[in-house]
Amino acid sequence: MSQTTLKRSLNLPLFTLYGLGNILGAGIYVLIGKVAASSGLFLPIAFFVASIVAAITACTYAEMSSRFPHSAGEAVYLQQGFNLQWLSVLVGLLIATGGIVSAATMARGFAAYFNVFLSWPAVLIMALLIVILALVSIWDITKAVAIAALFTILEILGLCIIIGVGADKLSALPQRLPELIPAADFVVWQGIFLGAFLAFYAYIGFEDMVNVAEEVKSPRKTIPRGIVLTIILATFFYMLIAIIAVLAVPIEQLADSDAPLAMIYQQSTGNKPVIISLLGMFAITNGILIQIIMASRILYGMSKEGWLPSILGRLHPGTRTPIISSTLVAGIILLLAASLPLESLAKATSYIVLIVFTLVNMALILIKRRDPRPRGVTLFPMWLPVSGLLLCLSLIAVEIYANISSWAFTPTPFH
Repeated sequence: MSQTTLKRSLNLPLFTLYGLGNILGAGIYVLIGKVAASSGLFLPIAFFVASIVAAITACTYAEMSSRFPHSAGEAVYLQQGFNLQWLSVLVGLLIATGGIVSAATMARGFAAYFNVFLSWPAVLIMALLIVILALVSIWDITKAVAIAALFTILEILGLCIIIGVGADKLSALPQRLPELIPAADFVVWQGIFLGAFLAFYAYIGFEDMVNVAEEVKSPRKTIPRGIVLTIILATFFYMLIAIIAVLAVPIEQLADSDAPLAMIYQQSTGNKPVIISLLGMFAITNGILIQIIMASRILYGMSKEGWLPSILGRLHPGTRTPIISSTLVAGIILLLAASLPLESLAKATSYIVLIVFTLVNMALILIKRRDPRPRGVTLFPMWLPVSGLLLCLSLIAVEIYANISSWAFTPTPFH
């Protein structure tokens, strides 16, 4: 009797839109203000630094996905690199947990946006949203990703609207360019790297692309191309919007805003940002749907490897999607969405993902030393994973140093 397998139905355009939906989610709609609070007018530089770290590590993922085109991405990569099953299981669970926590946080954000239009209980809004998206993810991977692709187009439309209404501000760029170029000053660059640490959260998502590897057509070629193309397109949007943001809005107002794109729209047009709020809801919805798909595929892939209970690898015979894993993921998201605090989510997620990226870069270095030129695989030079390793560690070190410094120099109150 043949075993049911995942359905290979994603081509390069769909796979790239899936990746863009992963990256261009809630992060860009809410994070620019927080990055500006650390980096000030050097906001575009902070995003550029984050893009370099993301792009180099994306090349590592591209080669890994070409070498091992399987679900459970990082868990498989670390097993191949370190041959330590406990480390592979731990990292796989960390990635799935990060996706689940992000989805829960986004669900709370969706409820807040929804209440702008209709005042419903937050728990009811989140429950309906998560149940619907879980059913969509179980229904059919092609249809789920097609819906995610539609939402991605709406997200991109929102970003294009911001670029359109702020385009006239770009005429001031030549005049203001000198104040946007940082000096060779430690304090200035510390702020930029702290901003880059937060901005990196906005790039998180390309690594999730490898977790649908068994549902991609010609994965050894499609996945590397899709990952690289996704990073290039995301960087284009981020850099352009970051430049418009610092030109259009006073940096103090931008830093205090929880909805910076809405602020840019309102100040640029004089109109209420209804359309941007609606598109922000689509962006959040897309982010949750993709996180459900990603986390459920990690649990499925780890079960298939024998690292988790076999029930999590059970596929629906009709839709050929991991129904048990998807249901479990949706249930945990709903549970966390009702109680999870929003504070420091971006930093916590960046810490987790940068640690995982460090390990994946290390794993590829070891694998390339053992097997430098396998046939039929997309290969990148050794300096890329080495650079990715050092850059990830550098961002982590800067953030830890800043936290230690703030603790050390915070005055202790006397009683």
